[in-house]
Amino acid sequence: MKIIALIPARYESTRFPGKLLKKIGEKSIICHVYDNMVATGLFDEVAVVCNHQIIYDELVSHGGKVFMSTTEHDNGTSRIAEIAAKLDFPLVFNVQGDEPFVHKDILSSLIDIFRNDVNGGIEIVSPMTEIWDDEMINNPNVVKVVTNIHQEAMYFSRSPIPYYRNRENPRSCYKHIGIYGFRKEALLKIVNLPETPLDGSEMIECIKYLEHGMKIKMALTRSQGVSIDTPEDLEKAIDFYSKNG
Repeated sequence: MKIIALIPARYESTRFPGKLLKKIGEKSIICHVYDNMVATGLFDEVAVVCNHQIIYDELVSHGGKVFMSTTEHDNGTSRIAEIAAKLDFPLVFNVQGDEPFVHKDILSSLIDIFRNDVNGGIEIVSPMTEIWDDEMINNPNVVKVVTNIHQEAMYFSRSPIPYYRNRENPRSCYKHIGIYGFRKEALLKIVNLPETPLDGSEMIECIKYLEHGMKIKMALTRSQGVSIDTPEDLEKAIDFYSKNG
């Protein structure tokens, strides 16, 4: 079962332009992500998929494997699908270019779901981690997820879900970690799905998958470290790296 990790890398960013080339220690964020994925030893191939020459040159000078997308894309999933369609990998993992500290065991837990799926019925896998901090729970930039008893995603939201009405029960809230594993057929199907109302409202791409009846199997994991969306996040990431390496 050959597996590739593709890292979508967009140079433009509304909240933090050019963030993937910012340095943590001696390396750019995107090179940290690439090296981290290679170091896991879980993938038959790792590559960055970018839309800008400056990122392409950064990876080439680093000795990394990189593809340039040939068309404009609305999101990273569509960008990696363009490349995955031309490659012979049954499983494709989408690891975000601003996630430099993803733990190996998060990815291992997702790969194990596919390996244990003897009937091949699971199309998409993704991780989540439990959160308790009220600031994170109420932060609209932190996507929350609720699952059914089979640990399949029921809904994703920027709002706090589930609503904590019964104060006698312990509160359980889960943050969605933006990593996906796809069967190649599911990935190519996703990019052709029409837009949907809830996705348009929440602006959370994976809601569209649910609205079209696709299932996402969630894996409960520990936190992945620091996601970098803003300059403030970069400072946190630099601090995290200085303490943890």
